[in-house]
Amino acid sequence: MSAPFGFRDVDQAEKPGLVRDLFDRVARRYDLMNDLMSLGAHRLWKEMTAARLNPQPGELIVDCAGGTGDLARLFARRARAAQERRGGPAARVILVDLTEGMVASGRARSDAEGVEWAVGDALGLPLRSGCVDAYAIGFGLRNVADIDAALREARRVLKTGGRFLCLEFSKVEAPALRALYDAYSFRLIPWIGAQVAQDEEAYRYLVESIRRFPDQETLAARMKDAGFSRVRVTNFAAGAVALHQGWAI
Repeated sequence: MSAPFGFRDVDQAEKPGLVRDLFDRVARRYDLMNDLMSLGAHRLWKEMTAARLNPQPGELIVDCAGGTGDLARLFARRARAAQERRGGPAARVILVDLTEGMVASGRARSDAEGVEWAVGDALGLPLRSGCVDAYAIGFGLRNVADIDAALREARRVLKTGGRFLCLEFSKVEAPALRALYDAYSFRLIPWIGAQVAQDEEAYRYLVESIRRFPDQETLAARMKDAGFSRVRVTNFAAGAVALHQGWAI
């Protein structure tokens, strides 16, 4: 069985190793590249995702494919703030990522407190069924070997009533803007990757993987097929990024 890796197809079993190697190479410059590529807008998208997730005291929250932990740290801060207001037990925020280099970079940051860090695969989380209150995956679903299997795994670990959020690149709505976005993506992003991360190939993969990722409606339908209910989509940046939300009901 094959899986997309950029514009080429690879054996599904091969993709995790390719993804791990790619992100190990760019881990040191990953956060800087995110700021440069999005002109800092990724921070706003992640803030809005954390607000939508609305972490609460005592919850178990999983940030899957969490990279260096931007979302996980936001979840931990919001959970602590809610605990200070309302009392109750502390929340647990667990970040799981396939790549040791990304986890090491995130754990080394000065604001890493409050997050539990683990190396693992979105297709086989080391968690029992029905134990998680909220599951988020930010800019990581297109990198898994099997999107539908990852969605089913998220549904498995969520409690009844648990919430699922996926923040991911998606399809720009307006054709005129889409042309500009394509020009920026294919010409400028790999060039920035070459100059800053010394890895043009990795950032060409990034652009190609975005183009092969399901659009808003298709991903919403696949979430429903995986068992999620009340699925909704919020577009950011004219659809260049979309936040999908569903409930385990």
